[in-house]
Amino acid sequence: MSRLTVLDLRGDRSDPRDRLPRPRTDLAAAREGVDATLHAVRDHGDTALRELTARFDRQQVDELVVPREVLQESLERLDPRLRAALERSIAQVRWYHERCRPQDWEDRLDGVRMGVWHRPVSRAGVYVPGGKAAYPSTVIMTVVPAQVAGVDEIVLCTPPTGTGFDDITTGERDGWPNRTVLATAALLGVDRVVRVGGAQAIAAMAHGTESVPHCDMVVGPGNLYVSLAKQQLAAQGLVGIDGYAGPTEVAIIADDTADPRLVAADLVGQAEHDELVVALLITTEPGLVDPVEAALEREVPRARHAQRIETALRNQGTVAVVDDLDHAVEVAEAFAAEHLEVHTADAGKVAERVRYAGTTFVGPWTPVSVGDYGAGPNHTLPTSGTARFTGGLSTSSFLVPVNYVEYTEQQLRDFADAVDALAHSEDLPAHARAVDVRFEAPLADGDAG
Repeated sequence: MSRLTVLDLRGDRSDPRDRLPRPRTDLAAAREGVDATLHAVRDHGDTALRELTARFDRQQVDELVVPREVLQESLERLDPRLRAALERSIAQVRWYHERCRPQDWEDRLDGVRMGVWHRPVSRAGVYVPGGKAAYPSTVIMTVVPAQVAGVDEIVLCTPPTGTGFDDITTGERDGWPNRTVLATAALLGVDRVVRVGGAQAIAAMAHGTESVPHCDMVVGPGNLYVSLAKQQLAAQGLVGIDGYAGPTEVAIIADDTADPRLVAADLVGQAEHDELVVALLITTEPGLVDPVEAALEREVPRARHAQRIETALRNQGTVAVVDDLDHAVEVAEAFAAEHLEVHTADAGKVAERVRYAGTTFVGPWTPVSVGDYGAGPNHTLPTSGTARFTGGLSTSSFLVPVNYVEYTEQQLRDFADAVDALAHSEDLPAHARAVDVRFEAPLADGDAG
């Protein structure tokens, strides 16, 4: 039983973007719903948040801010093995993002002092999804780089879809967010946790409400509605965002050295996120298709979320068969995957050739899972081809580069003629006047000039 669609690109080196898989979504309908949500939160604040939470999450909430005692209890009751894993992930992610932090610099050109200061935003909002799964790893990936950047205050929004202390995967929801998410927030010392999700959470962090302070930056992954809300609010200049982090995706470049079991397991591993996941195999070896399909036949039925995986693979699972590794690199760059794995001979050299990907996972011993859970690089990454022009969440996402320059009198004299010529070429003579006036004798008292 075939699960993957085969796209034969051999002999065709034209731009393949229109033929590569993407999830089918009704953007117009989604935007209409997002618009209504954004306006409701803007106009009615916490009241709208409670109404929308009751409608979308089927939870009646009164106090939106999670009390400190609930956060602390979640941390105290955290399984020791899980806590150790979270602490290791935090340490590795912090190490990586400390090295990603852009450095201030200063230099002189013809004696003129200039450079860049990097200033952290005052308040950052981070969004942690809570729909089909719980994501304590996303707490780490969003909060740690903000802390490394030096952000003054961090506000975390996540939906009230938890099920209590006894079992985080089954049972009745109790009106609080997932307990491991809360425990991770407590472990990191997040300033405020709010039990609200979806586009309404993004609106609250952008506009500010009685319970959610206005944030300068809003980051984190989410569904289509979350991503559209971020885009729209950023376009209005209300808040900065990290980019388009919608339904997740993986691309794998594989040659005849690839192990079909590993390829299949990694496709399945990403597809368990959501029915809209894109799983793309780019291979130079047509003979790899059948062994991968056979491995999927073994892997999919045994997976906990088999139906979700089945839907994703049937709708967006694709094998692109290409001429050679040069062609594979071209297709990978055109797709610009959120996650790119390279299963080839000399995988490091092949990986370096692919210019556009959120994160590249090099070789058969580096599955996407290690990036998801704290190898170091961030797992909040650009999707839907946006990796062609933007990168993943990092320390720099929370830093504002401030340019500065300082001239002395003589240095300004030396540059005055250039300013004059350029100002008059643009018909902006007052620009030149702003330089010239500095070299005129000051007016005497009472002299109107």
